[in-house]
Amino acid sequence: MLHKIASRPPRLWGAWLHFSHCRRLSTVEVLGRSYPKDKFTNITPSILSKLPTQLYTRPGHPLNTLKTTIEAHFPDYAHFSNLPALVSTYQNFDSLSFPADHPGRSATDSYYVNKDLMLRTHTSAHEVEVFCDGHKKWLLTADVYRRDEIDSSHYPVFHQMEGARLFSDDLNVSGDALARENTRLFSELSSEHVVLEDRTLVDSKNPYQEHHNKQLADLVTQNLKYTLSLLLFKLFAQAADPSSEAPLQIRWIPAYFPFTTPSYEVEVFFRHKWLEILGCGVIQQATLTNAKVSNEIGWAFGLGLERIAMILYKIPDIRLFWSEDLRFLSQFKPGEISTFQPYSRYPATERDISFWCPNDFHSNDFCDIVRDEAGDLAEEVQLIDQYHDKRKQGYVMSRCFRIRFRSMERSMEHAEINKIVITIKKRASEALRVEIR
Repeated sequence: MLHKIASRPPRLWGAWLHFSHCRRLSTVEVLGRSYPKDKFTNITPSILSKLPTQLYTRPGHPLNTLKTTIEAHFPDYAHFSNLPALVSTYQNFDSLSFPADHPGRSATDSYYVNKDLMLRTHTSAHEVEVFCDGHKKWLLTADVYRRDEIDSSHYPVFHQMEGARLFSDDLNVSGDALARENTRLFSELSSEHVVLEDRTLVDSKNPYQEHHNKQLADLVTQNLKYTLSLLLFKLFAQAADPSSEAPLQIRWIPAYFPFTTPSYEVEVFFRHKWLEILGCGVIQQATLTNAKVSNEIGWAFGLGLERIAMILYKIPDIRLFWSEDLRFLSQFKPGEISTFQPYSRYPATERDISFWCPNDFHSNDFCDIVRDEAGDLAEEVQLIDQYHDKRKQGYVMSRCFRIRFRSMERSMEHAEINKIVITIKKRASEALRVEIR
Protein backbone atom coordinates (compact mmCIF):
# COMPACT_ATOMS: atom_id res chain seq x y z
CA MET A 1 0.00 0.00 0.00
CA LEU A 2 1.16 3.54 -0.73
CA HIS A 3 0.06 4.87 2.61
CA LYS A 4 0.13 3.81 6.22
CA ILE A 5 -3.09 3.87 8.21
CA ALA A 6 -2.21 4.66 11.78
CA SER A 7 -3.91 2.88 14.61
CA ARG A 8 -5.85 5.02 17.04
CA PRO A 9 -3.47 7.48 18.75
CA PRO A 10 -2.74 6.48 22.34
CA ARG A 11 -4.76 8.40 24.88
CA LEU A 12 -1.60 8.87 26.96
CA TRP A 13 -3.00 6.87 29.87
CA GLY A 14 0.46 5.66 30.85
CA ALA A 15 1.82 9.19 30.75
CA TRP A 16 -1.17 10.50 32.68
CA LEU A 17 -0.87 7.84 35.38
CA HIS A 18 2.82 8.67 35.71
CA PHE A 19 1.99 12.39 35.77
CA SER A 20 -0.67 11.83 38.46
CA HIS A 21 1.83 9.82 40.47
CA CYS A 22 4.34 12.68 40.15
CA ARG A 23 1.69 15.12 41.31
CA ARG A 24 1.15 13.09 44.45
CA LEU A 25 4.90 13.05 44.97
CA SER A 26 5.05 16.81 44.32
CA THR A 27 7.39 16.30 41.36
CA VAL A 28 7.05 16.17 37.60
CA GLU A 29 9.38 14.32 35.23
CA VAL A 30 10.63 16.15 32.14
CA LEU A 31 12.95 14.30 29.74
CA GLY A 32 14.05 11.85 32.41
CA ARG A 33 14.61 14.34 35.25
CA SER A 34 12.31 15.10 38.17
CA TYR A 35 11.50 18.67 39.17
CA PRO A 36 9.57 19.98 42.17
CA LYS A 37 6.09 21.21 41.35
CA ASP A 38 4.20 24.12 42.85
CA LYS A 39 1.05 26.12 42.19
CA PHE A 40 2.46 27.22 38.81
CA THR A 41 2.84 23.64 37.50
CA ASN A 42 0.56 23.14 34.49
CA ILE A 43 2.59 21.09 32.02
CA THR A 44 0.50 18.16 30.72
CA PRO A 45 1.18 14.63 29.45
CA SER A 46 0.34 15.52 25.86
CA ILE A 47 2.91 18.32 25.92
CA LEU A 48 5.54 16.17 27.63
CA SER A 49 5.12 13.57 24.87
CA LYS A 50 6.07 16.15 22.20
CA LEU A 51 9.37 17.27 23.72
CA PRO A 52 11.69 14.71 22.02
CA THR A 53 10.13 15.01 18.53
CA GLN A 54 11.96 17.93 16.81
CA LEU A 55 10.08 17.82 13.49
CA TYR A 56 12.47 20.31 11.90
CA THR A 57 15.28 17.72 11.97
CA ARG A 58 13.49 15.24 9.67
CA PRO A 59 14.87 15.39 6.09
CA GLY A 60 12.12 16.08 3.57
CA HIS A 61 9.66 17.34 6.14
CA PRO A 62 8.32 20.79 5.11
CA LEU A 63 9.66 22.36 8.31
CA ASN A 64 13.13 20.96 7.65
CA THR A 65 13.13 22.17 4.05
CA LEU A 66 12.07 25.64 5.14
CA LYS A 67 14.73 25.67 7.87
CA THR A 68 17.54 24.65 5.52
CA THR A 69 16.38 27.16 2.87
CA ILE A 70 16.58 29.99 5.40
CA GLU A 71 19.93 28.78 6.73
CA ALA A 72 21.30 28.80 3.17
CA HIS A 73 20.49 32.52 3.00
CA PHE A 74 22.80 33.07 6.01
CA PRO A 75 25.77 30.79 5.20
CA ASP A 76 28.29 32.63 7.37
CA TYR A 77 26.05 32.69 10.47
CA ALA A 78 26.35 30.17 13.31
CA HIS A 79 23.41 27.75 13.18
CA PHE A 80 21.85 26.30 16.37
CA SER A 81 19.05 23.75 16.59
CA ASN A 82 19.55 21.65 19.71
CA LEU A 83 19.15 23.98 22.69
CA PRO A 84 16.93 22.49 25.44
CA ALA A 85 13.28 23.55 25.60
CA LEU A 86 13.32 23.86 29.39
CA VAL A 87 14.40 27.38 30.39
CA SER A 88 14.19 29.62 33.41
CA THR A 89 11.54 32.31 33.69
CA TYR A 90 14.44 34.76 33.78
CA GLN A 91 15.66 33.54 30.38
CA ASN A 92 12.22 33.60 28.83
CA PHE A 93 11.06 36.97 30.15
CA ASP A 94 13.29 39.03 32.43
CA SER A 95 16.48 38.90 30.34
CA LEU A 96 14.45 40.33 27.45
CA SER A 97 12.85 43.22 29.37
CA PHE A 98 9.33 41.78 29.48
CA PRO A 99 7.18 43.88 31.83
CA ALA A 100 6.14 42.21 35.07
CA ASP A 101 2.49 42.35 34.01
CA HIS A 102 2.98 41.03 30.47
CA PRO A 103 0.19 38.53 29.65
CA GLY A 104 2.69 36.00 28.31
CA ARG A 105 3.87 35.38 31.87
CA SER A 106 0.45 34.07 32.89
CA ALA A 107 0.05 30.36 33.64
CA THR A 108 -2.97 30.44 31.32
CA ASP A 109 -0.65 31.33 28.41
CA SER A 110 2.57 29.43 29.16
CA TYR A 111 3.58 25.94 30.31
CA TYR A 112 5.32 25.93 33.68
CA VAL A 113 7.21 23.12 35.38
CA ASN A 114 7.28 25.36 38.45
CA LYS A 115 7.59 29.08 39.12
CA ASP A 116 11.29 29.09 38.14
CA LEU A 117 11.26 26.69 35.16
CA MET A 118 9.09 26.63 32.05
CA LEU A 119 8.99 25.55 28.43
CA ARG A 120 10.26 28.37 26.22
CA THR A 121 7.52 30.37 24.54
CA HIS A 122 9.88 31.81 21.92
CA THR A 123 13.38 31.30 20.59
CA SER A 124 14.37 34.70 22.02
CA ALA A 125 14.72 32.94 25.38
CA HIS A 126 18.22 31.96 24.20
CA GLU A 127 19.38 35.35 22.94
CA VAL A 128 21.42 36.26 25.99
CA GLU A 129 23.18 32.90 26.31
CA VAL A 130 24.11 32.80 22.60
CA PHE A 131 25.50 36.34 22.73
CA CYS A 132 27.32 35.45 25.97
CA ASP A 133 29.05 32.62 24.10
CA GLY A 134 30.57 35.18 21.75
CA HIS A 135 28.40 34.66 18.64
CA LYS A 136 27.66 37.88 16.73
CA LYS A 137 25.84 36.41 13.72
CA TRP A 138 23.55 33.47 14.34
CA LEU A 139 20.36 31.56 13.49
CA LEU A 140 18.50 29.43 16.01
CA THR A 141 15.72 26.89 15.31
CA ALA A 142 13.63 25.42 18.12
CA ASP A 143 10.29 24.05 19.20
CA VAL A 144 8.33 26.51 21.36
CA TYR A 145 5.29 25.99 23.57
CA ARG A 146 2.21 28.10 24.30
CA ARG A 147 -1.16 27.30 25.79
CA ASP A 148 -3.71 28.18 23.16
CA GLU A 149 -7.04 27.44 21.55
CA ILE A 150 -7.67 24.42 19.33
CA ASP A 151 -8.29 25.06 15.65
CA SER A 152 -6.67 24.53 12.25
CA SER A 153 -4.00 27.22 12.72
CA HIS A 154 -3.12 26.87 16.43
CA TYR A 155 -1.15 24.11 18.11
CA PRO A 156 0.48 24.13 21.57
CA VAL A 157 3.83 23.17 20.03
CA PHE A 158 5.22 25.01 17.04
CA HIS A 159 8.60 25.93 15.64
CA GLN A 160 10.42 29.22 15.29
CA MET A 161 13.61 30.49 13.73
CA GLU A 162 15.43 33.46 15.19
CA GLY A 163 18.29 35.38 13.66
CA ALA A 164 20.50 38.12 15.05
CA ARG A 165 23.52 40.16 14.09
CA LEU A 166 25.73 42.52 16.11
CA PHE A 167 27.94 45.46 15.13
CA SER A 168 30.29 47.67 17.11
CA ASP A 169 28.38 50.61 18.58
CA ASP A 170 31.24 52.91 17.53
CA LEU A 171 30.21 54.69 14.32
CA ASN A 172 33.88 55.14 13.36
CA VAL A 173 34.43 51.37 13.55
CA SER A 174 31.34 49.99 11.83
CA GLY A 175 29.71 52.92 10.03
CA ASP A 176 31.57 52.81 6.69
CA ALA A 177 31.39 49.02 6.39
CA LEU A 178 27.68 49.03 7.15
CA ALA A 179 27.03 51.78 4.61
CA ARG A 180 28.88 49.81 1.89
CA GLU A 181 27.02 46.62 2.72
CA ASN A 182 23.67 48.42 2.68
CA THR A 183 24.47 49.85 -0.74
CA ARG A 184 25.25 46.37 -2.03
CA LEU A 185 22.08 44.87 -0.53
CA PHE A 186 19.93 47.68 -1.93
CA SER A 187 21.46 47.16 -5.38
CA GLU A 188 20.74 43.43 -5.14
CA LEU A 189 17.14 44.12 -4.14
CA SER A 190 16.71 46.63 -6.96
CA SER A 191 17.66 43.97 -9.49
CA GLU A 192 14.92 41.59 -8.29
CA HIS A 193 11.22 41.58 -9.26
CA VAL A 194 10.12 42.99 -5.91
CA VAL A 195 8.47 46.14 -4.59
CA LEU A 196 9.15 47.38 -1.04
CA GLU A 197 6.51 49.40 0.75
CA ASP A 198 7.90 51.00 3.90
CA ARG A 199 5.31 52.59 6.19
CA THR A 200 7.65 53.00 9.12
CA LEU A 201 8.76 56.15 10.89
CA VAL A 202 11.11 56.50 13.81
CA ASP A 203 9.09 58.57 16.28
CA SER A 204 7.96 58.61 19.89
CA LYS A 205 5.81 55.52 19.31
CA ASN A 206 8.64 53.50 17.75
CA PRO A 207 11.84 55.29 18.78
CA TYR A 208 15.54 54.76 18.49
CA GLN A 209 17.06 53.99 21.87
CA GLU A 210 18.40 57.04 23.71
CA HIS A 211 21.96 55.75 24.13
CA HIS A 212 22.32 54.77 20.43
CA ASN A 213 24.03 56.96 17.89
CA LYS A 214 21.11 57.85 15.61
CA GLN A 215 23.16 57.64 12.42
CA LEU A 216 24.45 54.19 13.34
CA ALA A 217 21.01 53.00 14.48
CA ASP A 218 19.63 54.09 11.11
CA LEU A 219 22.32 52.09 9.28
CA VAL A 220 21.56 49.01 11.40
CA THR A 221 17.84 49.40 10.68
CA GLN A 222 18.50 49.66 6.94
CA ASN A 223 20.67 46.55 7.11
CA LEU A 224 17.86 44.68 8.85
CA LYS A 225 15.27 45.74 6.27
CA TYR A 226 17.37 44.93 3.21
CA THR A 227 18.59 41.59 4.61
CA LEU A 228 15.10 40.34 5.50
CA SER A 229 13.48 41.68 2.34
CA LEU A 230 15.96 39.61 0.29
CA LEU A 231 15.18 36.56 2.44
CA LEU A 232 11.42 36.93 1.90
CA PHE A 233 11.91 37.40 -1.83
CA LYS A 234 13.90 34.16 -1.93
CA LEU A 235 11.20 32.28 0.00
CA PHE A 236 8.11 33.56 -1.76
CA ALA A 237 9.24 34.26 -5.33
CA GLN A 238 9.91 30.56 -5.97
CA ALA A 239 6.39 29.65 -4.82
CA ALA A 240 4.61 32.44 -6.70
CA ASP A 241 2.40 31.84 -9.72
CA PRO A 242 4.84 31.57 -12.66
CA SER A 243 2.23 33.03 -15.02
CA SER A 244 1.98 36.23 -12.99
CA GLU A 245 4.01 39.20 -14.14
CA ALA A 246 3.36 41.18 -10.96
CA PRO A 247 6.34 41.78 -8.66
CA LEU A 248 6.39 40.39 -5.15
CA GLN A 249 5.19 43.08 -2.73
CA ILE A 250 6.75 43.35 0.74
CA ARG A 251 5.39 45.78 3.31
CA TRP A 252 7.13 47.05 6.45
CA ILE A 253 4.93 48.41 9.26
CA PRO A 254 5.75 49.62 12.81
CA ALA A 255 5.15 47.23 15.72
CA TYR A 256 5.86 46.77 19.42
CA PHE A 257 7.97 44.04 21.04
CA PRO A 258 9.43 44.24 24.57
CA PHE A 259 12.89 43.19 23.38
CA THR A 260 13.43 45.51 20.37
CA THR A 261 13.03 49.17 19.46
CA PRO A 262 12.41 50.34 16.87
CA SER A 263 10.32 47.28 16.04
CA TYR A 264 8.67 46.13 12.83
CA GLU A 265 6.34 43.54 11.36
CA VAL A 266 6.78 42.44 7.76
CA GLU A 267 3.96 41.43 5.45
CA VAL A 268 3.98 39.86 1.99
CA PHE A 269 1.23 40.19 -0.62
CA PHE A 270 0.88 36.58 -1.71
CA ARG A 271 -1.96 34.77 -3.46
CA HIS A 272 -4.11 37.90 -3.44
CA LYS A 273 -3.83 38.93 0.21
CA TRP A 274 -1.45 40.53 2.69
CA LEU A 275 0.09 38.01 5.10
CA GLU A 276 2.02 38.79 8.28
CA ILE A 277 5.31 36.87 8.09
CA LEU A 278 7.72 37.93 10.83
CA GLY A 279 8.62 40.41 13.57
CA CYS A 280 11.98 42.12 14.04
CA GLY A 281 13.79 45.20 15.29
CA VAL A 282 16.87 46.73 16.86
CA ILE A 283 17.77 44.76 19.99
CA GLN A 284 17.08 46.44 23.32
CA GLN A 285 20.41 47.48 24.81
CA ALA A 286 19.36 45.98 28.15
CA THR A 287 19.45 42.54 26.52
CA LEU A 288 22.99 43.09 25.28
CA THR A 289 24.01 44.40 28.69
CA ASN A 290 22.65 41.19 30.24
CA ALA A 291 24.77 39.29 27.70
CA LYS A 292 27.87 41.35 28.63
CA VAL A 293 28.20 42.79 25.11
CA SER A 294 27.06 46.32 25.92
CA ASN A 295 29.52 47.86 23.43
CA GLU A 296 27.51 46.38 20.53
CA ILE A 297 24.36 47.30 18.62
CA GLY A 298 22.35 44.83 16.60
CA TRP A 299 19.13 43.56 15.08
CA ALA A 300 17.10 40.41 15.55
CA PHE A 301 14.11 38.75 13.89
CA GLY A 302 11.83 35.81 14.58
CA LEU A 303 9.45 33.85 12.38
CA GLY A 304 7.14 30.86 12.73
CA LEU A 305 8.02 27.93 10.48
CA GLU A 306 4.51 26.44 10.46
CA ARG A 307 2.93 29.74 9.49
CA ILE A 308 5.18 30.18 6.47
CA ALA A 309 5.03 26.49 5.50
CA MET A 310 1.23 26.50 5.59
CA ILE A 311 1.29 29.42 3.15
CA LEU A 312 3.97 28.13 0.79
CA TYR A 313 2.87 24.48 0.73
CA LYS A 314 -0.88 25.22 1.01
CA ILE A 315 -1.17 22.95 4.06
CA PRO A 316 -4.68 23.58 5.48
CA ASP A 317 -4.36 22.17 9.02
CA ILE A 318 -1.44 22.62 11.41
CA ARG A 319 -1.99 19.10 12.81
CA LEU A 320 -0.76 17.66 9.50
CA PHE A 321 2.83 18.58 10.35
CA TRP A 322 2.66 15.91 13.06
CA SER A 323 1.20 13.22 10.79
CA GLU A 324 3.04 9.93 10.30
CA ASP A 325 0.80 9.05 7.34
CA LEU A 326 2.89 8.36 4.24
CA ARG A 327 0.21 9.98 2.12
CA PHE A 328 1.36 13.23 3.71
CA LEU A 329 5.07 12.59 4.17
CA SER A 330 5.70 11.09 0.72
CA GLN A 331 4.53 14.27 -1.02
CA PHE A 332 7.61 16.26 -0.02
CA LYS A 333 11.23 16.07 -1.10
CA PRO A 334 14.27 17.64 0.58
CA GLY A 335 14.95 21.14 -0.67
CA GLU A 336 11.72 21.46 -2.70
CA ILE A 337 8.65 23.56 -1.91
CA SER A 338 5.63 21.91 -3.49
CA THR A 339 1.86 22.24 -3.16
CA PHE A 340 0.20 19.84 -0.74
CA GLN A 341 -2.33 17.54 -2.41
CA PRO A 342 -5.22 16.57 -0.10
CA TYR A 343 -5.58 12.81 -0.04
CA SER A 344 -8.89 12.50 1.81
CA ARG A 345 -11.16 14.35 4.17
CA TYR A 346 -12.74 12.04 6.66
CA PRO A 347 -16.07 13.04 8.20
CA ALA A 348 -16.14 15.17 11.32
CA THR A 349 -18.26 14.49 14.39
CA GLU A 350 -19.22 17.16 16.90
CA ARG A 351 -20.06 16.90 20.57
CA ASP A 352 -21.23 19.69 22.91
CA ILE A 353 -20.17 19.86 26.54
CA SER A 354 -21.92 22.33 28.88
CA PHE A 355 -20.98 23.12 32.45
CA TRP A 356 -21.12 25.69 35.23
CA CYS A 357 -17.72 27.33 35.75
CA PRO A 358 -16.02 28.61 38.90
CA ASN A 359 -14.59 32.12 38.84
CA ASP A 360 -11.05 31.00 38.04
CA PHE A 361 -12.02 28.94 34.97
CA HIS A 362 -9.95 29.53 31.80
CA SER A 363 -10.70 27.99 28.42
CA ASN A 364 -7.02 27.07 27.85
CA ASP A 365 -7.23 24.71 30.84
CA PHE A 366 -10.17 22.98 29.21
CA CYS A 367 -8.37 22.79 25.85
CA ASP A 368 -5.40 21.09 27.53
CA ILE A 369 -7.70 18.38 28.89
CA VAL A 370 -9.19 17.90 25.43
CA ARG A 371 -5.67 17.54 23.98
CA ASP A 372 -4.68 15.02 26.64
CA GLU A 373 -7.69 12.81 25.99
CA ALA A 374 -8.28 13.26 22.24
CA GLY A 375 -4.81 14.12 20.98
CA ASP A 376 -4.85 15.27 17.36
CA LEU A 377 -8.34 13.84 16.89
CA ALA A 378 -9.60 17.18 18.25
CA GLU A 379 -9.86 19.50 15.26
CA GLU A 380 -11.49 22.47 16.96
CA VAL A 381 -12.88 23.57 20.31
CA GLN A 382 -15.34 26.44 20.03
CA LEU A 383 -17.27 28.35 22.68
CA ILE A 384 -20.81 28.44 21.27
CA ASP A 385 -22.83 29.72 24.24
CA GLN A 386 -22.44 31.29 27.66
CA TYR A 387 -24.68 33.03 30.17
CA HIS A 388 -24.76 34.21 33.79
CA ASP A 389 -27.06 32.84 36.49
CA LYS A 390 -26.76 34.71 39.77
CA ARG A 391 -28.92 32.11 41.49
CA LYS A 392 -26.20 29.47 41.11
CA GLN A 393 -23.93 29.96 44.12
CA GLY A 394 -20.24 29.55 43.36
CA TYR A 395 -20.86 29.03 39.65
CA VAL A 396 -21.54 32.35 38.00
CA MET A 397 -21.20 31.34 34.35
CA SER A 398 -22.49 28.53 32.20
CA ARG A 399 -20.44 27.74 29.11
CA CYS A 400 -21.05 25.37 26.24
CA PHE A 401 -18.10 24.20 24.15
CA ARG A 402 -18.46 22.39 20.84
CA ILE A 403 -15.66 19.92 20.12
CA ARG A 404 -15.17 18.86 16.51
CA PHE A 405 -13.44 15.51 16.18
CA ARG A 406 -11.83 14.47 12.92
CA SER A 407 -9.00 12.11 12.16
CA MET A 408 -6.71 13.07 9.29
CA GLU A 409 -6.08 9.37 8.56
CA ARG A 410 -9.28 7.34 9.11
CA SER A 411 -12.97 7.39 9.91
CA MET A 412 -13.88 7.42 13.59
CA GLU A 413 -16.63 5.46 15.27
CA HIS A 414 -19.23 7.17 17.44
CA ALA A 415 -18.53 4.79 20.33
CA GLU A 416 -14.87 5.80 20.33
CA ILE A 417 -15.74 9.49 20.41
CA ASN A 418 -18.32 8.99 23.17
CA LYS A 419 -15.71 7.33 25.39
CA ILE A 420 -13.34 10.24 24.88
CA VAL A 421 -16.10 12.75 25.72
CA ILE A 422 -16.98 10.88 28.92
CA THR A 423 -13.35 11.05 30.03
CA ILE A 424 -13.07 14.75 29.13
CA LYS A 425 -16.12 15.48 31.29
CA LYS A 426 -14.72 13.49 34.19
CA ARG A 427 -11.33 15.17 33.98
CA ALA A 428 -12.89 18.64 33.70
CA SER A 429 -15.07 18.01 36.74
CA GLU A 430 -12.12 16.86 38.84
CA ALA A 431 -9.36 19.19 37.65
CA LEU A 432 -11.30 22.38 36.86
CA ARG A 433 -14.10 22.04 39.42
CA VAL A 434 -16.80 22.55 36.79
CA GLU A 435 -20.32 21.17 37.21
CA ILE A 436 -21.42 19.30 34.08
CA ARG A 437 -24.92 20.26 32.95
